[in-house]
Amino acid sequence: MALPLSRLPTEILREIRTRKWLALFVFAAVSFIVLAVGFLWPYKYQSQVIIFVDDRNIIQPLMEGRAVTTKISEKASAARELLWSRTVMEKIAKDTDVFGDNAENLSQEALAGRVSGIRSGMSVATRGDNYFSIGFSASSPLRAFQVAQKLGQSFIEENSNRKRAESRSAYEFIDKQVKSYERQIAGVEARLQQFLSENVEGTEANANARMANLQSRLELAELEREELQTRANALDRQMAEIDPRIRQGQTLDAYQVRINSMEEQLDALRLRYHDTYPDIIILREQIAELRNQQQRALATQEESPRSFGDMNIANPVYQDIRSTLVTTNTDIETVETRIQSIQRLIAEQTMRMERIQENKTQYSDLTRDLEVNREIYDDLLKRREKARVSMHLDIEGQGLNYRINETAQYPNNPSGPKFSMFALAGLFVGFVAPFGAVAALLQVDPRIRSREQIEDVLELSILEQLPEVRTPFEKRRDRRITLAVSIMAVVVAGAYIAVALAAVLGVF
Repeated sequence: MALPLSRLPTEILREIRTRKWLALFVFAAVSFIVLAVGFLWPYKYQSQVIIFVDDRNIIQPLMEGRAVTTKISEKASAARELLWSRTVMEKIAKDTDVFGDNAENLSQEALAGRVSGIRSGMSVATRGDNYFSIGFSASSPLRAFQVAQKLGQSFIEENSNRKRAESRSAYEFIDKQVKSYERQIAGVEARLQQFLSENVEGTEANANARMANLQSRLELAELEREELQTRANALDRQMAEIDPRIRQGQTLDAYQVRINSMEEQLDALRLRYHDTYPDIIILREQIAELRNQQQRALATQEESPRSFGDMNIANPVYQDIRSTLVTTNTDIETVETRIQSIQRLIAEQTMRMERIQENKTQYSDLTRDLEVNREIYDDLLKRREKARVSMHLDIEGQGLNYRINETAQYPNNPSGPKFSMFALAGLFVGFVAPFGAVAALLQVDPRIRSREQIEDVLELSILEQLPEVRTPFEKRRDRRITLAVSIMAVVVAGAYIAVALAAVLGVF
């Protein structure tokens, strides 16, 4: 039955007075146990290295946009992960300067145990925006100092090596991509050159221009043919209305006039046609016939310009129209031949345009591949130069980098609670321990110790409470016990203080 809190101090004092020797024993036992813990407490010595993240040097603004510096994010966690790696841990565990000459000859079990010990003693903590610390705790101050120093050095070295390897691998990767795209571009250019050499049809614009020219020439030729046909029809109608031969009185001068006229016509026809042309043959026969007639007239020795009689002769107008008609028909045939040639050229040009359209897709694919590859190739060239500069920055230790701001210091004093703290805490804890124990027991004790417990829990009214009455003998005995307990408490405290001072002064 829980005791009310208002009655708790009174009951604690009553129980302490009742059990004085037990309270003294608890005080002495707890005090000396705390003092013994202070003697046996393993003291740790800690040494640490302060690392500065140098991300605001003069190289960064100068090389901005021209080089990419290696980024450092979450500095403390990144440092912890790097140092936690097996490679760095084994390197420190096998260091002969720290662990002696036999450090390199450890078995796998011993090496794993030493690595585990280093990991358990290592600590990484942030120290501001651009600072963090790498610390190591050990029971030996020299070991703590040496391992902390090696951790800082290993971190700087490993980080530098990783940055160099990262930038170099990035440069080598981009360089391989550049060479790969060079080969691709060369292959596409070779295919494009072979395609252009095999397909000499020309461009679509040239083909359209030639087709338009042929169509225009065909239209003009058709118009010219219609004009010539109209002229030929008109000449046919005129020839139908004119008599091909006329009757005329003949004289020697008339023969010569006609011969001269026909010779002029013959000369005109021979300028445009061969001698086998029908009109030329007819004119020659007519001229020969007129010459024969002229010779026969001369043979009669008739010198007077009188008529030799009427005769039928070819009508010169009819002959002129007929000659013009022949010329027109010839022109029509020539124009028709030209129209057929133009139509054949148009058909060939149509087939050529179809081939151009078929090749256009392939040419577009080749040029698109070439343009895309060239665009990526040019971008990779720029990136390769940036990667080259970044690699040289990391090799020379420029750009974003770590450096040791404060080296490890030899720890002269242990970290954590010292013996003096245990000694001071022992008396206080020993004095408080009996009161705390009694308070705990009162909370779990089922006995009724006050009237409030009955009234509150059992809901019974208490009419009167009888006070405790002690005899004079009991009072004298209680005073003697109190005096003896007080003397023993002073003796215990004195012994405790003597032992603690001796330990602090180094007596034992």
